Amino acid sequence: MAGDTAHCLTNGHSSSRRPFLIGVAGGTASGKSTVCQKIVEGVGQTDQRKLCIISQDSFYRDLSEKDQAKGPINFDHPDAFDEHLMTSVMESIVAGKTVQIPVYDKVTNARRKDEFITVNPTDVVIFEGILVFYFKQIRELCQMKLFVDTDADTRLSRRVLRDVKERGRDLQTVLLQYVNYVKPAFEEFCLPTKKYADIIIPRGAENTVAIGLIVQHIRDLLNGGIKAKVDEWHSMAGDGLTVIENPTTSRTRKVSQSMDGSGGRPH
Repeated sequence: MAGDTAHCLTNGHSSSRRPFLIGVAGGTASGKSTVCQKIVEGVGQTDQRKLCIISQDSFYRDLSEKDQAKGPINFDHPDAFDEHLMTSVMESIVAGKTVQIPVYDKVTNARRKDEFITVNPTDVVIFEGILVFYFKQIRELCQMKLFVDTDADTRLSRRVLRDVKERGRDLQTVLLQYVNYVKPAFEEFCLPTKKYADIIIPRGAENTVAIGLIVQHIRDLLNGGIKAKVDEWHSMAGDGLTVIENPTTSRTRKVSQSMDGSGGRPH
């Protein structure tokens, strides 16, 4: 799924229901995309079920040659995103409308002209990215908020291996970008949004217990009726329910723990 702007499992089944929107945030190379894919695989596809994953990377601003000539662009800063377009599209998705997602080319740092991915009304939409919870309007649209919490050393090593092996970048360039842009932006803009998460997932896709619980909840939601399950989820979230206790929340209820007792994309 790495690099995809939108990944939808659909079968032509139409839905007039309000989709269940899940926001997934976390630092660069924390494993957000893999967690999303695991959730989709776990929930599964049936004749009555549609799922879609949308990347926040689709909403990077369309940079002109003049913009790029000014110097390095900090793609981890909130200003790098087209907030208006992102909000408009996500509001339309939540309203059950068909939308077109722009296709962003990371080589040219611009949207591909006249190229879009069409997303039809969907039962479950997962919106993932480093700053999904930074923007208030987007955050308030999410009915479930997940934060993938992976330690900094692991994230850095993954990013270095990915950028050097898959994108042909030299090690010095990757490390300089991380130190000058990625790390400061994570600490200033991404990490503080962890407090908004309903569920914190330590170790990302390795945390099969957390992912299993999330998958089961979504399956119950889809099989047992959207409204009743959403109301139930909101009730639990209001009591501070987390898969692993959220240290930034004063009222928490620990409901699971990993068996060992421990608590590629550009982002």
